[in-house]
Amino acid sequence: MIILGISAYYHDSAASIIKDGKIIACAEEERFTRIKGDSSFPVNAINYCLNSLNIKIEDVDHIVFYENYLTKFERLLINYHVTAPSSLISFVTSMRKWLTSNLFLEKEIQKKLGIKKKIIFGDHHLSHAASAFFPSPFKKSAILTIDGVGEFSTTTYGIGEDNKITLKEEMTFPNSLGLLYSAFTYYTGFKINFGEYKLMGLAPYGEAKYVDLIKKHLIHINDDGTIILNQKYFSYTNKLKMINKNFIKLFGLPPRKPESEITKPYMDIAASIQQVCNEVVIKLCNHVKKVTKCKNLVLAGGVALNVVSMGLIEEKCGLNIWINPAASDAGGSLGCALWYYYNILGNKRIVNYPDSMNYTYLGPNITNNDYKENKILEKLNVDLEILDEDVLAKTVAQLLAKDNVVAIARGRMEFGPRALGNRSILGSAINPQMQSIMNLKIKKRESFRPFAPIVLEEDADKYFNINKPSYYMLKTFMVKENLRIKPKTKGKNIYEIVNYPVASNGA
Repeated sequence: MIILGISAYYHDSAASIIKDGKIIACAEEERFTRIKGDSSFPVNAINYCLNSLNIKIEDVDHIVFYENYLTKFERLLINYHVTAPSSLISFVTSMRKWLTSNLFLEKEIQKKLGIKKKIIFGDHHLSHAASAFFPSPFKKSAILTIDGVGEFSTTTYGIGEDNKITLKEEMTFPNSLGLLYSAFTYYTGFKINFGEYKLMGLAPYGEAKYVDLIKKHLIHINDDGTIILNQKYFSYTNKLKMINKNFIKLFGLPPRKPESEITKPYMDIAASIQQVCNEVVIKLCNHVKKVTKCKNLVLAGGVALNVVSMGLIEEKCGLNIWINPAASDAGGSLGCALWYYYNILGNKRIVNYPDSMNYTYLGPNITNNDYKENKILEKLNVDLEILDEDVLAKTVAQLLAKDNVVAIARGRMEFGPRALGNRSILGSAINPQMQSIMNLKIKKRESFRPFAPIVLEEDADKYFNINKPSYYMLKTFMVKENLRIKPKTKGKNIYEIVNYPVASNGA
């Protein structure tokens, strides 16, 4: 049985294909179009998935979409009705698209695929939950999904056992940890749905001075981790912006303009919202552990990509956790396919260790023939030299030791946002300036953006306070004190003034 899963039309469009429950191929559309977070229908990703099995779309038994567009439309109508008349502009803008295309999504997908096969529509957070549990190494576990918003849900928890998942409780719009974090993403000058990881990367450079202010005015945090957001300070329910003048007045700073200088107050704001995020996540996890009585926990949803919060769970909550490496909406394409195969069709599940994700190497493969056929080397004006593994490893090590930067492109592409050795840029962590060199000169991005150190699994505890491997770069661990590279002087540039232990994927 072949099932194709699709996520699209919001952000991180992707496609996944499974055969008899085995994950065959997964890819994000952005990897083909080169458009970051591409939300368009994933034509290229779907074609790749079909080609991986050497089949046509007609050979697919079931096609599943990762959420229910009618339920989402219901939420929008209710929200606009409750917030009228202030939501008029947002309502008109949104309805134009819904009434011309979104309400006819099944026909739209059928047209894109060139078939008339029935499209099955899942549920946003069920898709997240399925992507978290079914590929995990656990026969039974608690499930926690946290993101901005799906149809109505913003956070859910439940239980997975064998081939079934059941969601027990939910937190609903407009109360959302993901949307709160996105509001601060916008306020600090980054793009919503794409810049949250920048906000997280900026946090270590600041001091959490605004935590009490945030908790007093913006958010009420219950003991079980559920939250209530004070809508006096937000606009996402009725406007086209995340925050309003009350939010800006509260912090006494204008929203930072994108690409402008990042000053200390914005670093402090980033540190503060990260600390609040950590607190909510820990309380949620402790509550889920208490009510489910499970020591295993799987997570998905955009907030599950916050490596700082995720890195605290095992220590603070005493849980064994597994996070889908494509925890965002891209992973929803895999989750909805697995949900239908197991939860609806009732097929038997086989648990694999360390998981069923093939180390997330699920994207297109690259071979020596690809270099020749695509004339990549001719375009770069370089020669091809084939080395065996031992010689290659020594050559790369020698280059890194001399402070060269090495690009790695081999095998199948990673599924999800993390570069895990098959599409990676490597530099020596011994050089304290390497982070800024790679960010500014190669990746052309902010100098504060972190990189993850990679070490041999057997050496991980020599460098980090870590008790088990973390293969997918989804958790942070503290660098051991005696191994931290400390700056010699404090300067004005952001990469000169702060030393912070960064994320390790531990393998």
